[in-house]
Amino acid sequence: MTETTPKDQGAAPPVAAKKPHTFTHHGVTIEDPYNWLRDPGYPEVTDPEVLGHLEAENVWFEARMKPHQDTVETLLAEMRGRIKEADKSVPQKDGDWLYWIEYEEGAEYKKWWRRPVAGGPDELILDEVALAEGKEYFRLGALSVSSDGRLLAWAVDDNGSERFTARIKVIATGEVLPDVIPGTLSALVWAAGDRALVYSLANAQWRTDNARLHWLGTPVESDVELYHEDDEGFRVSAGLSANDEWLVISTGDHETSEVRLVPAADPLAAPLLVKARAVGVEYDVDLRGETLFIHANDTHENFRLATALLSSPQEWTTLIEGTDDFYLTGFDLFRDFYVVEGRVRGLDRIEVRYYDDPARIEPIVFPEASYEASLGDNPEWAMDKLRVSYESMTSPASVYDFHVAEGRLELLKTQEIPSGYDASLYETARLEIAARDGTLVPVSVVWRKGRAHGGPLYLYGYGAYGIAIGPGFSTTRLSLVDRGFAYAIAHIRGGDDLGRRWYKDGKLEQRTNTFHDFVDVAKGLIAQGFTAAGRIAIAGGSAGGELMGAVVNSDPDLWGAVAAHVPFVDVLNTMLDEDLPLTPGEWPEWGNPIEDKAAFDLIRSYSPYDQVQAQAYPPMLVTAGLNDPRVTYWEPAKWVAKLREMKTDGNELLLKTNMGAGHGGKSGRFEGLRETAEEFAFMLAQLGVAV
Repeated sequence: MTETTPKDQGAAPPVAAKKPHTFTHHGVTIEDPYNWLRDPGYPEVTDPEVLGHLEAENVWFEARMKPHQDTVETLLAEMRGRIKEADKSVPQKDGDWLYWIEYEEGAEYKKWWRRPVAGGPDELILDEVALAEGKEYFRLGALSVSSDGRLLAWAVDDNGSERFTARIKVIATGEVLPDVIPGTLSALVWAAGDRALVYSLANAQWRTDNARLHWLGTPVESDVELYHEDDEGFRVSAGLSANDEWLVISTGDHETSEVRLVPAADPLAAPLLVKARAVGVEYDVDLRGETLFIHANDTHENFRLATALLSSPQEWTTLIEGTDDFYLTGFDLFRDFYVVEGRVRGLDRIEVRYYDDPARIEPIVFPEASYEASLGDNPEWAMDKLRVSYESMTSPASVYDFHVAEGRLELLKTQEIPSGYDASLYETARLEIAARDGTLVPVSVVWRKGRAHGGPLYLYGYGAYGIAIGPGFSTTRLSLVDRGFAYAIAHIRGGDDLGRRWYKDGKLEQRTNTFHDFVDVAKGLIAQGFTAAGRIAIAGGSAGGELMGAVVNSDPDLWGAVAAHVPFVDVLNTMLDEDLPLTPGEWPEWGNPIEDKAAFDLIRSYSPYDQVQAQAYPPMLVTAGLNDPRVTYWEPAKWVAKLREMKTDGNELLLKTNMGAGHGGKSGRFEGLRETAEEFAFMLAQLGVAV
């Protein structure tokens, strides 16, 4: 039994029972006495002992955070004060309509609006506030207006499980059609002249192994499977080509992909396979007329852009060569030009290019040396100006229109901070810090001018799946920076910040580079006078939570406080369980320890749960989501239980499980802010920083 229950009112930390459980792989037997925290009925969690333990941890969390509630409320008020509560996006034209979203004062969720381009009244097409009423959790997954503007399809998850229910309504009357499609995990794509929807269902392992066609007005049981994927590690998705003429059905895992094309007007037509999958080759496709444009890594790891004829889709001709210098991350086709996006030395680059003149390249020039920039919503085929998003560590998010013919940026909106913000009070730098193998790791840092030498520092990292963490703006971050913190982002290997090689050098056999980079960045920041050992608060979530677990095992003395959100810490057990939704599609990222002893040994050597040891650990705040399908709740629960057993210090260790949420934590604008305020209050208290 769990020794501490909710009735104890947080008098002592919960101590989880230890129950014998062993397993053997590759001749190695491992004991896992906290395995019982995985409810055998998952994804339904009903075991009274499991729920009792999680509730006891929540009671302990509340009891230990109670003295800091004034700080939480102060921080929350600051964070809310930086949000323009009554706000709206810049309208964007799509066909005969202008579309935008709007938040009302105090609202957790947004409303979706449109009005005719030719003039007429505003029209509310979807009210998230009304849909979320009375629900502990609400998330809009997909939203799609039919090409004739008459119908709206949308999908909602109301428990955090990331299984969405799709519905359809007539916009003009508000009539909700009887069509209901439960269990979706995909976009909703209109086809066949708006008479049908293409979508994907999540299977029992929470993977989309299908693309399905639903004819409006017919039973969902009679929906047609357009494509089924037999490889259990692959996931299927569908979308429309830029000219809306083709359904693009894609399947792939983290290193291999394959694309089929189907006429959008005739979705039951035989699909056209662009090129058969080859292990390690990723590609995506769009079309202009009879020409395919293919973004692929077959000739260079940083991708090239190639073309092919629709009549011979497997014969690719290079349009833009792959290079070491330019990491080509994607492209968008328009009627008169196309746009490529990528990164040069880790910084975003957007280029306008022309079909009739390959040598004509027009980059969009931005004013700062370090920033994030990307194409925004550009829904039409014939565009003469492009919606662009921009921000930096010191510049709030801005929306521009780039007038293509003039090469001119027009500022449409800058994020408003009602409580005030003066960019001149802050400084930012992009550093390079040598890791232990000599590799230079970029670090983005922001601080308030006049900050004390060697003060507290907040260091964030992720480092997985080729996901880059850009040097963007954050209003919540100011609550730390204005109290003397420097805030740093370590662009460690495992992300693709510096290109595909940067990603590969942090995965599989190179995984420990990610952890070493993070530790070495921290030591480099200490050496440069930004902070001192024990004055560093660190945070990461999901795979970034795995990072947190690895570095508290290896270098506990460096950290003054740790936040590990929905952390992927039971890596070995998860990668050995092919029935879990996370697992088969993850083997290309982490390795397959079932078949490969070397992968088994490597994962075991860094898996945070397996490497917990009898030593002093820094103060730690850990979060989980009971309905999380990505990092299951028992991973952080088991990790915290083992830490409580093994650690030799008296430092704070807290676990908060959201009993009605999933991987992203609480939903809504302000509920999510409260969790950030709790994290920051925890860190301020542990580092002894005055509020």
